[in-house]
Amino acid sequence: MQESNDKTKETNNETPITPPEEIKNNPVVNTIQELGTTSVPVPPGESNIFCMTIIGQIEGHLILPPQNKTTKYEHLIPQLVAAEQNPRIEGILIILNTVGGDVEAGLAIAEMIASMTKPTVTVVIGGGHSIGVPIAVSSSYSIIAESATMTIHPIRMNGLFIGVPQTFEYMEKMQERVVRFVTSHSRITEEQFKQLMFKTGELNRDIGTAVAGADAVEYGLMDAVGGIGDAIKELNRRIQEAKDTSMPKGLTQ
Repeated sequence: MQESNDKTKETNNETPITPPEEIKNNPVVNTIQELGTTSVPVPPGESNIFCMTIIGQIEGHLILPPQNKTTKYEHLIPQLVAAEQNPRIEGILIILNTVGGDVEAGLAIAEMIASMTKPTVTVVIGGGHSIGVPIAVSSSYSIIAESATMTIHPIRMNGLFIGVPQTFEYMEKMQERVVRFVTSHSRITEEQFKQLMFKTGELNRDIGTAVAGADAVEYGLMDAVGGIGDAIKELNRRIQEAKDTSMPKGLTQ
């Protein structure tokens, strides 16, 4: 009888197997599945730079087909708020490789980045097309890879819409919002940006212009040609500059 009780104790001391339901409902597992990271925005003891990626198509109010690689704006906005509030995070690095997407969602992300008080740097790797252009220029400093491109074209609508003058006026107002944002957050002029936007013969099946890395800098859209190393170096410089500015006079770090 005593031997049987000892075996029962040994069995009870074994590591219990976690049921699949508990794994599925685990917040850490859910965060990995939804955002590709274990926590938002940075675990304690890690880098003081928060890296955010915007890839594929920017998903807005409508859910895109499952085969589309998407970035959901309702995921990015809480991360930006958390990064702004977290005292351990001193700078934000935004990696862009997007084909564009929902106009209002893209502008919302761009406005969020532009309104942050912490230093921000965007890097366009691969492409920052369509509504990705306002996001690319929304940061404190913008970098584009030499082989990357940015497609600038007018706003388009798909699906059913009412073919009346008011619809086209609405599209024109939306387009002006994009133009104003880009020109106010970069060195390109409104005239030059619209010239690139309405250029014909540049794209096969669309109106607009595909701007390569060095040309984007020459036009004044982006600040420099470079990569991740250049972006981190510039972000660290701006972080240190922000620290020096906030430090009382006469004190040195």
